[in-house]
Amino acid sequence: MARDAEAADVIIGNGRIYTVDRARPWVSALAVKAGRIIALGGDAEMKAVTGAGTRVVDLGGSMAMPGIVDVHTHIMMGGQAELYETRFPSTLGVAEICARVAQAASNAVEGSWIVGGQWGVEQLANLNTAAALAALDAASGDHPVLLRDETYHNRWVNSAALRIAGVTRDTADPDKGEIGRDPASGALTGVMIEAASGIVERALAASGHYTDAMDRAALSQSIAVLNSFGVTAFLDAASMQPILAALKQLDDRGELTAWAVAAMPAIEPSFMFGLAGDELFALRETYRGAHVRPDYAKIFLDGVPGAKTAAFHDAYTPDPIHGCCFRGATMLTVPDLVRLVGKCERQNIAVKIHCAGDAAVSQALDAVDVVRSFNGPTALVHHIAHASYIRTSDIPRFAQLGVAADLSPIIWYPTVFLEAHKMAMGEERATRFWPNRSLHESGALIGGGSDWPVIPNPDPWDGIEGMVTRQNPKGDFAGVALWPEQALDLATVIETYTISAARMLGLGRTIGSLEIGKSADIIVLDRNVFEIPATDIAETRVITTFFEGRVVYQRD
Repeated sequence: MARDAEAADVIIGNGRIYTVDRARPWVSALAVKAGRIIALGGDAEMKAVTGAGTRVVDLGGSMAMPGIVDVHTHIMMGGQAELYETRFPSTLGVAEICARVAQAASNAVEGSWIVGGQWGVEQLANLNTAAALAALDAASGDHPVLLRDETYHNRWVNSAALRIAGVTRDTADPDKGEIGRDPASGALTGVMIEAASGIVERALAASGHYTDAMDRAALSQSIAVLNSFGVTAFLDAASMQPILAALKQLDDRGELTAWAVAAMPAIEPSFMFGLAGDELFALRETYRGAHVRPDYAKIFLDGVPGAKTAAFHDAYTPDPIHGCCFRGATMLTVPDLVRLVGKCERQNIAVKIHCAGDAAVSQALDAVDVVRSFNGPTALVHHIAHASYIRTSDIPRFAQLGVAADLSPIIWYPTVFLEAHKMAMGEERATRFWPNRSLHESGALIGGGSDWPVIPNPDPWDGIEGMVTRQNPKGDFAGVALWPEQALDLATVIETYTISAARMLGLGRTIGSLEIGKSADIIVLDRNVFEIPATDIAETRVITTFFEGRVVYQRD
């Protein structure tokens, strides 16, 4: 028996523990002291660290593994969506959306905003009519309404919201945005594309619809939800000052039950407001905590394919608005992006660059290449977020330049997202989507993310199954596989969601695998995922989540 000073606080044993350490992938037990792993192995190793006060957790043969790392989430918006918004599936049409709004209006305080989503981008043409706006107005009564699309890049709002935001028929389109107008009459439709979304989002923010107390509650709710799915670390992909402050407050009170890495906007986004860039970067040490790491910047380089705002090398399918040769456009030039990435590097800040189209990916890689030629090697790990459409010639450049691929959101399989992409660019191009295997085999560092609440449910097991099967785990689009040659084996995918993701966040020495000295972030599963059909992986449930050796979630 170990002396008390050397004894473990807790031993977790009698299980099948997958360490994600290639040198020792499976053990039956591990020991934890002061939140860190001090021993792994079997009975002999555990006996050596057992003291009079050591608590023993018997797994009863269950599988355990490291906590999941989500490399792309929007932590505040996820909680707001859970607690305060009118949610509906992206498959609904105009009449069904209006019915949901009418129901919300009947229960809402007089004159208050109705906020919700997520309408499907493939509905864009149906929403962009004066008749659709009239239906929304009739459903909403005296309430201003703001409905976000499935990508969170676009909005549909009613006439009351347009009036509050000061938008009239004579209002010009903002730079890198478009105010929806009926193709026949030119009348406003309430559709707001990209930067135009910010006009109404700013009006919502100015109304005081969300209070500081609501923000704190939303953040706590989000982290509880992530813990319930086994997530013990995340990167918030657009951390404005209120998000940083709320994370730090939770951490200081000992209530932050996950490692939180923050990506601060390098330029103020169209849909979030406040300090950005150098002004925000200058405050980052104020918000650093035991578990809060404000070490990333976020750059939005293009939009989304379904709305034809992503930047591609080849043209979208022709339409009356964009003509025959429209390819989308990036929001920054290569020289501007080079300057921005270089400036971040000088402040020891890595960048996460949103790139939904293959031309945006090329431009981001070009910019990093130029920065490398000036600055030389770096320990910073830059990310390309939504590395989903990539020219074949660009795939090896990720590893060559040390750029990681943030494979989010969880749409590696047929979904309504993909149906909108087919309408925008044709089926053949749309289905060359998420070349995960090619990226992995090229040596690129890849990590799994949810992009919650763009994806309404941040369950990583959906994404894990999708990466293995390339099919929709919910049973939609039955029998359809998306580019099946790009499937990955389960062990590789679990690495993608654990140690590889941890390395992407600069936390590879602290989390991501179960090794001596690392944080005891451990999840217990209701099944051994290596012993079930791949098509059952998404049914996996987390029984217990440990963060630094303490239980932060227990399934009833």
